[in-house]
Amino acid sequence: MLTRPRQGVGSSVVTNDVRSPKRWLIGEPLSSEKLEHQLLPKHLALPIFASDPLSSVAYAPQEMLMILLIGGLGFLTLAPWVATAVVVLLIVVVLSYRQLVKAYPSGGGDYEVARTNLGEKAGLVVASALLVDYVMTVAVSIASGVDNIISAVPELNEFRVEMAIFFVILLAGVNLRGVRESGKAFAVPTYLFIASVFVMVVVGLLRTAAGHAPVAESASYTVQGDNVAHAAFVLLILRAFASGCSALTGVEAIANGVPAFRFPKVKNAQKTLALMGGTAIVLFAGLTTVSLIAKVHYAESSCDLVGLKNCATAVQPSLISQVATAVFGADSIPFFLIQAVTAAVLLLAANTAFNGFPLLGSILARDTYAPKALNSRGDRLIYSNGVIALAVIASVILLIFRANVTQLIQLYIIGVFVSFTLGQSGMVRHWIRLLRDPETTGRGQIKRSLVINLFGAILTFTVLIVVTITKFTHGAWIVFVVMPILWLLMLGVNRYYRDVEVEVEVDATTTFGASGDHAIVLVGKMQKPVLKAIDYAIAARHDTLEAIHVSVEPEATEKLQAQWDAMNIDVPLIIIPSPYRDVAVPVIKYIKAHREEFGAEVVTVYTPIYIVGHWWEAILHNHRSRRIRQKLMLAHGVTVALVPWLLDSSELLYGRRSRTWAFPGQARSGEPRRPEMPVKRGAQDREVGAAARSTARNSASAPSKKGQDEGSLR
Repeated sequence: MLTRPRQGVGSSVVTNDVRSPKRWLIGEPLSSEKLEHQLLPKHLALPIFASDPLSSVAYAPQEMLMILLIGGLGFLTLAPWVATAVVVLLIVVVLSYRQLVKAYPSGGGDYEVARTNLGEKAGLVVASALLVDYVMTVAVSIASGVDNIISAVPELNEFRVEMAIFFVILLAGVNLRGVRESGKAFAVPTYLFIASVFVMVVVGLLRTAAGHAPVAESASYTVQGDNVAHAAFVLLILRAFASGCSALTGVEAIANGVPAFRFPKVKNAQKTLALMGGTAIVLFAGLTTVSLIAKVHYAESSCDLVGLKNCATAVQPSLISQVATAVFGADSIPFFLIQAVTAAVLLLAANTAFNGFPLLGSILARDTYAPKALNSRGDRLIYSNGVIALAVIASVILLIFRANVTQLIQLYIIGVFVSFTLGQSGMVRHWIRLLRDPETTGRGQIKRSLVINLFGAILTFTVLIVVTITKFTHGAWIVFVVMPILWLLMLGVNRYYRDVEVEVEVDATTTFGASGDHAIVLVGKMQKPVLKAIDYAIAARHDTLEAIHVSVEPEATEKLQAQWDAMNIDVPLIIIPSPYRDVAVPVIKYIKAHREEFGAEVVTVYTPIYIVGHWWEAILHNHRSRRIRQKLMLAHGVTVALVPWLLDSSELLYGRRSRTWAFPGQARSGEPRRPEMPVKRGAQDREVGAAARSTARNSASAPSKKGQDEGSLR
């Protein structure tokens, strides 16, 4: 049943029989009571929070082997050792984060740990690092996904940037529908990716064991390596290790997203973390092994591959594409399946950030380090402002770097290891504090957790140094510029909120000194919205009431005066001349003079406002009234009351209505109830009204005396 709203009545339940574009995009609003139903079981939490580290196995081995090839084909013999170091690091980080989830299940992750144990400044360093990392997660994942699509369909290369931005918008739209729905949408591609890569690795290893090892097309290409001195040799190994560490990105997302899990939250988050770590290790190690068996050669530039024809225009197939071709054949169904699910899961890997960024933003907003809008849940019970902000920033970065994976990945993982290091260091201090407490029980478990986090802190700090050294001159310096800027901005936002809180804090003693209640209705033309405003002012029963018209055009003022007299409105109309065509300043001067004469009197100014249904209508209407209201709100002792007038187009927002109903300001013309026969004004009344108006014209700032019969409604 459709409920028709009334103008001026705010309690009506409003429905609309036409769905808006927003409803088609994100669905119907969810009530707060359904928040529990949006919590995630483990099988949906895995694709949502772990899609980034799982999908990074598609490009982490590629980046690692690409760096090693800079030194020549001989350096590929070091790949197993570099990959082993990456696996060990991943195991340590997963074990460390299991301790963090248990100790801090509120969802703050590394930020909360660092802020609680290392102080405000360290917490903001982690927050800035994580924010940068989440943005780069979206950019790198989308760019890598587009890269795999282009590997299968090279003709799409010229639309690389457009495709990347389109997928960002698509992911943002899916996430705006809610956490649970995005989990359902992403579950199938993620599990298909895990299964297909696992099958590809197993088939490749079985073929090798049977004596028919797969061979990649690029195996026939050689690489002219650079002359590498001893110091450069070490640096190259460290740089390859740093690129391989991109497989660790997104591990912290589960620690940040514990509140989104079903009960028991901690156990479910820990199990999901362990499952994610184990799966990522198997896929990373397996894909690296098969790549080395198939002799996949992937260089920084196509022309570095000796033997590749038309290298200037040729597009290198991704590593996983080359492995799939070697194992299954270029035109086989499994090849296209792997390409499809790899591209899908790389695109969906950005979803880790679309969940982590809004959650972190809400926590920062709660702690007053970010705008409060980031802590507001949208219609679908998700932090929609954070989703939109992330999509906009990531799109700009993709546009600037032309969605180039090699360039973007240099900005990657710096923030990850900054947060890893400070988070683990905070956990070390957390366990030490517990051990110093004589009432603490379970000291054996605490000591084991301390050892794990201490080892994790040392290892991640070492990797941070390596990553910084090897990536700084390749573009990572940008991250070290952006992070301090974010740090200062968050600190500034916190100081602003703190100052405002002190400013509006209630004093120990408060004196309510306002006496009197005066109302003013601003009148521009004789129109229904003005009559409605007068009617509302009358209904509010102020001590005194008057209508004010600022005269800019004498002809229009005379016409208004004649209409006012003809309608017999029992409210005095004060005319204030404005030779400089301003409206707000004369009204403010008038109010100031009024308050000087009558003391600390509350003044309420009523002004109509149009409610429209189309965005373009707001452009067509004059915004002078808004500018007037903004100036009036700066005047002391003034309250501005907006009286809405719903234009016909507003039915798009509020539902249909009927003009046959008696709305305030229509049937009664803005006047109090009167006898059925209208009372005509006598000569004496007209003389008194004329005298009052003459006084107002002669002195724009002289208010009428309180208590005068013609100027008061009591």
